[in-house]
Amino acid sequence: MIYDLIVVGGGPAGTSAAITAVRNGARVLILERGIFPRHKVCGEFVSAESLDLLARLLLSQQSRLLQEAVRIAGARFYIDGRVLHTTIIPPAASIARLDLDAALWDSAQHDGVDTRQRITVQGVVGMGPFRVITTSGDFETRALVNASGRWSNLSPRPATNGRRTEKWLGLKAHFVENAPQASVDLYFFEGGYCGVQPVNPGTQSAGQENTRQQRVNASAMVRADVASTLPQVFACHPALHERSRKWQPLSDPVSTSPLTFLNPEPVRNGILMAGDAVAFVDPFVGDGISLALRSGRLAAECLVPFFRGVMPLPEAARAYSAFYRQRLAPVFRTSSRIRRMMGLPPLLRKPLLSVLEKTPSVTEYLVRKTR
Repeated sequence: MIYDLIVVGGGPAGTSAAITAVRNGARVLILERGIFPRHKVCGEFVSAESLDLLARLLLSQQSRLLQEAVRIAGARFYIDGRVLHTTIIPPAASIARLDLDAALWDSAQHDGVDTRQRITVQGVVGMGPFRVITTSGDFETRALVNASGRWSNLSPRPATNGRRTEKWLGLKAHFVENAPQASVDLYFFEGGYCGVQPVNPGTQSAGQENTRQQRVNASAMVRADVASTLPQVFACHPALHERSRKWQPLSDPVSTSPLTFLNPEPVRNGILMAGDAVAFVDPFVGDGISLALRSGRLAAECLVPFFRGVMPLPEAARAYSAFYRQRLAPVFRTSSRIRRMMGLPPLLRKPLLSVLEKTPSVTEYLVRKTR
């Protein structure tokens, strides 16, 4: 069979692209090297701008996943001994990736996507049509979407040219906490930060008592020379250290590295990129899942005229690149500015934090600009 579309990667970006394409009459195959369900390093924050899209992608019988999701209506930033408060309007949802990925995968299967797990893509031949070389043989397709994440055989690591670069890594685990607030709390320290928020119980805590409102996700981004485990991360911030002393582990920790910030590249060699394959956005803005869902849908929508024979593939790819840079790339620019501000020396950062503390509307504005 020659597919209309092969999607590499079965996370939110990949399934969003696959479901959108198959609902527009395309023959679609997803190739996923892992197996579901699984934990992934993720803040598990789904901004309100993508909740309607997520509801449309999921099956009606999966609506409980959204209905039971913890709603996050506020954020607290712990930095330099200050606590900055801001509201999140409209509220976001907190959904465990373990459950979100599995639900989207099931929706793709139900809608007619050919879904295959434990298959690693080894290479691609052509620029449309494509021959995808995998550990389970070759597959032919008219179009290709790479949603395989930051690094894969389709997303090579950038060359360092012999220069030493800082190594950043991501860490995450779930814990039990008594009555956490419905807030995303970000603890900043020299060399990284850690986000904590309540998350819906899902399958991981099935059979555990009284965990519905007590499960929290702790997800950190940290320099490798500062910390390599979550307990080491917690020790980097006094308030976080004190809070974490009362936690009980609910899942094994997972990690990922390296984390590298690059300029968005929506199309590469005729392949449409989606999710983290385009570029890695600063996790503290809490829009990674939203960008994944939206970019996957956008890629598929731009390919629909190609599937129907009214537009050549290069033109569809150019349209996707233009729409991505117009609609989604501004998030990367805003997050980069905030990262530079947070990375200033404490003496230079102090007046900026003072302004944010005294004028919550400015903080709310910055939050809105990352959506």
